[in-house]
Amino acid sequence: MKETKDCLTKAVADGVRVYAAVTTNLAEEARRRHGLYHLAAAALGRTMTGALLLAANLKNDEALTVKIRGDGILGGVTADASASGYVRGYVDNPKAVLPTKNGKLDVGGGIGASGTIAVTRFTGLKEPITGQCELVSGEIGDDLTRYLYVSEQTPSSVGLGVSVAKDGHIEAAGGFFVQPLPEATEETISNLEKNVADIKSVSTMIKEGRGNTGIIENLLNGFPNVRILSTDNVTFKCQCSKRRIEDMLITLSEPDLTNLIADGKAEVNCHFCGEKYEFTLPELQAILAVKRRLREMKR
Repeated sequence: MKETKDCLTKAVADGVRVYAAVTTNLAEEARRRHGLYHLAAAALGRTMTGALLLAANLKNDEALTVKIRGDGILGGVTADASASGYVRGYVDNPKAVLPTKNGKLDVGGGIGASGTIAVTRFTGLKEPITGQCELVSGEIGDDLTRYLYVSEQTPSSVGLGVSVAKDGHIEAAGGFFVQPLPEATEETISNLEKNVADIKSVSTMIKEGRGNTGIIENLLNGFPNVRILSTDNVTFKCQCSKRRIEDMLITLSEPDLTNLIADGKAEVNCHFCGEKYEFTLPELQAILAVKRRLREMKR
């Protein structure tokens, strides 16, 4: 049965942990909101899916940010994800175009092989924790796999896939995360590596209707005692609001706010979701008045 809802499933077998996610709808929502061309849609869909898979290891109120900065035409790709299944993101150059490579979108070329991938975890501590490593290929899944090994000393494998239709909409998106547990035997690791090497692309499996459970069945083929632990919804969701934008505008200098007032109005776009917030002349004047009151209070 084809899974139509975006969701993330966690499973374990003897010596192995597996997460699988279908993210077609949220990837399409991001594409629509940002007006992404094919290449950027594939890159952002992969990055948001990867962020959700990493965030699945966090506690309830925790979150993380994945930032990829390469030397390719896409510039940077950023995604925020929470343990509760919310994700958002953006691409620096949403309308980047490159020729296909071997008949597929050249995400690796768009990101570039030279640059860094960084993961910042917000765990409730005073300061967030950031780790990073050099890019391997720009394909994002390979880079997250390398990051987990180098920065977090966690041997794992991350597979990501996004299929973009000719008209630009997302046909299928998803990914998986597999990790041997400390008690894994050499035989377990060998079998897992074989299954990962033999598996079809994630987007192909999703288009075939296999969904999360089908992906997990392929990854854990031949493994005894497979247990599905949970399946939770995941969705594109931004934390922006007009109030938050107001707080940001208050941080501007008085001359900058005065210039906005001279224009008679202002429009601010959220980087992460593309939502537009309009501020009228009276609203801008009120923001400037608040800023001046705060300045006086500090004296």
